[in-house]
Amino acid sequence: MTVHSTDKTIFTQRESEARSYCRGFDTVFTSAQGSELTDAEGNTYIDFLAGCSSLNYGHNDPDMKQALIEHLTENKMGHALDLHTDSKGKFLRAFEEHILAPRGMDHKLMFVGPTGANAVEAAMKIARKATGRTNIITFTNGFHGVTMGALAATGNGYHRGGAGMDTHGVTRMPYDAYADGVDSVALLDQMLSDASGGIDAPAAIMLETVQGEGGLNAASPEFVKGVEQVARKHGALFIIDDIQAGCGRTGTFFSFEEMDVMPDVVTQAKSISGFGMPMALVLVRPDYDVFGPAEHNGTFRGNTHAFVTATVAIEKFWADDKFQKELAVKSDVLREGLAAVADLVPGAFLKGRGLMQGVDVGTGELASAICGRCFEKGLVIETSGNDDQVVKVLAPLTTPIEQFRKGLEILREAATEVTGERTDIAAE
Repeated sequence: MTVHSTDKTIFTQRESEARSYCRGFDTVFTSAQGSELTDAEGNTYIDFLAGCSSLNYGHNDPDMKQALIEHLTENKMGHALDLHTDSKGKFLRAFEEHILAPRGMDHKLMFVGPTGANAVEAAMKIARKATGRTNIITFTNGFHGVTMGALAATGNGYHRGGAGMDTHGVTRMPYDAYADGVDSVALLDQMLSDASGGIDAPAAIMLETVQGEGGLNAASPEFVKGVEQVARKHGALFIIDDIQAGCGRTGTFFSFEEMDVMPDVVTQAKSISGFGMPMALVLVRPDYDVFGPAEHNGTFRGNTHAFVTATVAIEKFWADDKFQKELAVKSDVLREGLAAVADLVPGAFLKGRGLMQGVDVGTGELASAICGRCFEKGLVIETSGNDDQVVKVLAPLTTPIEQFRKGLEILREAATEVTGERTDIAAE
């Protein structure tokens, strides 16, 4: 019988103070299956975090796990730099057949280091090399990673402060509906069209269609389409960072599919491996595939094991439209459940899109209290937003409906208890 230690001393003694999620979910997790986590004391939790959308298909999908086990037992390649391998070839063929071709996309795939930030770094470098320009336009509340180039594109001051030096090469503009009464697209176009507008001609304009870390701000199709048109008008590449919003999270494989746009570059990571393993890639249209051999490289560009599980994920969930139709149903269930939570908090409102939704409860203090109570009651869920004021649901997309409803009921109960206690305190 396996005995798991519940002693957390080693973590506080030896793990860096940069650790974060474990502070809010203070237990020792030992196993996971589907949409459920188990800790060393045998407690189970419904997972509404999903590795921050890295586990869209749940924990330990049996088909992906079996394929990976077979890969290992047959002594297949474990590491291959960017050599040709049979597992990479299978992934490329599956991605072409089930993702690119049905969507009329001619993009080439560039495998980069295994993080989303590395994909963003590569995308920004591609734009700069392809255009000969240096400026990148990004948007308020955007989050693109914390390596130096990606960090410059990230709006959050706390994260940028961690750089220890100035970040350069980015102009930040207001996102859709960021400023009341301001047409963000028209403002962007006006400033770029004016020789005295103060914005250097951009190499690229980059955005998230739903700002995950920024508080689930969902851009309208009109905004995204308008930004693309501005990019075309001013000779800039149009980049969509689909790292958190992609792989089905907003209801379609890419978050921009129903917006009548065609990005020049798309970044993907998080759930692209299907199994929670490190993997990132950049989709780039052939005209902008400008890097020479190894000009952007990395020892772990192209995770061989992740190719195996990613291929299964694509063939299992995206070979037809069955899974996508299921997501539409779950999106409605989520919206209904979150509306019940919003009704408990004066002024609260829903944010996001698809299976990437949450409730803005007004303050980070209240959102954190609700999430903390959820954890006590068996639900793992986090906050997001410029003040962490949004209670954010990122449940695995494969979560069974009844378990999904159970998690939402825990959230509603937690919100009821926390808001009730605060009302009692206020009354005293």
